[in-house]
Amino acid sequence: MTTTTPALTGSRRRPGDKVFSGTAAASAVLILVVLAGVALFLLAEAYPALVAPSGNISGGEGLVVYLWPILFGTLITAVLAMVLAVPVAVGIALFISHYAPRRLSQALGYVVDLLAAVPSIVYGFWGVQVLALALVPLYQWLAENLGWIPLFAGPASSTGRTILTASLVLAVMILPIVSALSREVFLQTPRLHEEAALALGATRWEMIKYAVIPYGRSGVISASMLGLGRALGETMAVTLVLSASGGVSFNLINSGNPPTIAAEIALNFPEATGLRLAELIAAGLLLFVLTFAVNFAARAMVTRQKGGSS
Repeated sequence: MTTTTPALTGSRRRPGDKVFSGTAAASAVLILVVLAGVALFLLAEAYPALVAPSGNISGGEGLVVYLWPILFGTLITAVLAMVLAVPVAVGIALFISHYAPRRLSQALGYVVDLLAAVPSIVYGFWGVQVLALALVPLYQWLAENLGWIPLFAGPASSTGRTILTASLVLAVMILPIVSALSREVFLQTPRLHEEAALALGATRWEMIKYAVIPYGRSGVISASMLGLGRALGETMAVTLVLSASGGVSFNLINSGNPPTIAAEIALNFPEATGLRLAELIAAGLLLFVLTFAVNFAARAMVTRQKGGSS
């Protein structure tokens, strides 16, 4: 004769389980309510700019023409920062998790994690006072020797406050985020997978290539998208570093740089009133939609990677 307990059959739930389940569900609903509330607020406050005649919008050519340069500046700085930061961050994560001695890896891990705690305004001051000035000779060399490439066409900025400098600062800011998360994902690789690869004659790099990286691919994508979200919304560092005085341009070392959405709002919001305020809120709505789209795409990519690796 066999007996079953309520815990095994699931017919009864403990009070703690009910409380936890209800709290988790309420938290999920609350997040959706907050997101919907933010979206509705931005839409309502931006509505005057959305329906205003083109001649009343800053620049006199309509809201789309006003928003396009700052959207372009936001995207190009964030994408450049990702291109510069992600390979370095993944390399640091692999070195700490699989190459460095134990004591050294712990120390490096602490140092990388501490970089994420530095305030963005400190990165901004460093970018203006140190990095921008140090890059001026490089920009002049690029303009003289590689000026035939549109990205480096002269004249080079005399202050160094360019799109490329802002992207470098953003890359330094998002590097600890991507590196720390990637490191934790790589450390979760099953030990049996690594030992099996080594037992079959693989070198350490081959083991990492065929066992560690495939296992942690979805985690690296998630970390990269989190870093991209930080780069898209960064305000103070970009505001201090970037000398925004131009429209859409792919020139990375010129002084005519497109502004970013966050910097445009930060610089103009205190004095904005009426329709000008609605324009800036419309820019914030655009950034909200862009960030939501990035997170949605990242979630879809991670889900697809997990499905393909199962």
